Formats: sequence, C-alpha cells, structure tokens
Amino acid sequence: MGFDWMQHGWGWMLFGGIHMLFFWLLIILAIAALVKWLSGGGSKDTDPTRDALDVLNERYARGEIDRETYREMKDELQRK
Repeated sequence: MGFDWMQHGWGWMLFGGIHMLFFWLLIILAIAALVKWLSGGGSKDTDPTRDALDVLNERYARGEIDRETYREMKDELQRK
C-alpha cells in the first residue's frame, strides 16, 4: 500500500529534477536581488557625491538650459 515511485517511470524523476533546478535558481536570484536592494542598487544617477551646482553645470554644458536660466539658477544655489 506504500507509494511506489517506479509505477510512474523515469520521466517523473527527470521532471522533478528540472523543477528542483528551477527552485534553486529562483532562490539564488532572490538572494542576489535582496543583496543588491540592501546595498543601494548601484544606480549611476543617484551619486551622493554630486552636488546641485555640478548637475547645473552639466546641464548647461549639454545645452539643456540657456545662459540666462543658468545664471539665475546658479545665483539661487549660491545664496543657500
């Protein structure tokens, strides 16, 4: 009356092995995502060493803002 694994053939063992690999892959990816999230993600856009004046200078150098806007924003930043 016990379970006889041979009644299902070798296909079930292979199928179970594939599921086991997917399970461990999922666990490893979840741990890697958790470590990356806890360490800050490593995004290049959120560099804490850059200050507002550096960002303003880069925007002006790329031509995103004109000279008048640059001067107004620079004066505002230097007042603080």
